[in-house]
Amino acid sequence: MRIGLLGAGRIGQIHARSAAGHKSAKLIAVTDVDAKAAAAIAAETGAAVAKGIPDIIADKNIDAVLICTPTDTHADLIEQAAKAGKAIFCEKPVDLSAERVRACLKVVANTKAKLMIGFNRRFDPSFATLQKRLAAGEVGKPEIVTILSRDPAPPPVSYITRSGGLFRDMMIHDLDMARFLLGEEPVEVSAMAACLVDPAIGQAGDIDTAVVTLKTKSGRLAQISNSRRATYGYDQRIEVHGSGGLLRADNQYATTVQKATGDGFSSDPVLNFFLERYTPAYRAEMDTFVTGVLEGKPLAPTGEDGLKALLLADAAEKSAKSGQTVKVA
Repeated sequence: MRIGLLGAGRIGQIHARSAAGHKSAKLIAVTDVDAKAAAAIAAETGAAVAKGIPDIIADKNIDAVLICTPTDTHADLIEQAAKAGKAIFCEKPVDLSAERVRACLKVVANTKAKLMIGFNRRFDPSFATLQKRLAAGEVGKPEIVTILSRDPAPPPVSYITRSGGLFRDMMIHDLDMARFLLGEEPVEVSAMAACLVDPAIGQAGDIDTAVVTLKTKSGRLAQISNSRRATYGYDQRIEVHGSGGLLRADNQYATTVQKATGDGFSSDPVLNFFLERYTPAYRAEMDTFVTGVLEGKPLAPTGEDGLKALLLADAAEKSAKSGQTVKVA
């Protein structure tokens, strides 16, 4: 499969390497408004540098595109690529407006384009194994899903102002994971939020600390805890309590070596950045996209998954501002 990369920033570089290293794919062309970034990843992967996005989308020798541009460009580029007959991998979210996402997905449906949304945590080996064992009934029916997701440090305020806010930028991954594990759609959302880490984030109109509870129609619950600061590293844990037991996926450490003395046990810190923590997930995610397109398999996460996670993020923000539980259609 011949692939074009739209956007050669941090996440674009990750996907470019995964695509270039796949046995059934070849990265053909790269483009970015930062010419140096495009040239660097092109030189590393053996791709050509395209003049711009229109050139890649119009190129009939390119079968698929990876959309790794800023969020406010995603929906437009998905539509353009769909109309051009390309398979599409797009980083989350499709857009910050649910209405715009719905309009975009109509174009995808009408063109019968193949679209996959980048919720990489579904492909983390530990999280994916937990979900498979949960679905196999190892601990009975899920009753409480607990997700802890905390960044080592807050992003710059310049990023916050374009991100769509903590719920749509950071927690949207956890909201997707909650759906993935609950086995039922949440119908109620309750959220509390604060700005405790960086006052500048609050001045920019966002929050940096949040707790959200989701409830399904049958009463299953999910609890999500987010913070933009964890002094001990990138905190990523999941626990599912079921009717017959518990499944848990813990943090990843640099090594598993522990030291024990009279002062107690100590170990290496947890991995400190999402690129380190989720490197295997990004590779598995790209493999799923490439293999799925080549073999004609359904792709997931779908555009609909992206929309549903966004609707939960919207509901969480509304609940945090109002102090009321919000029902989700």
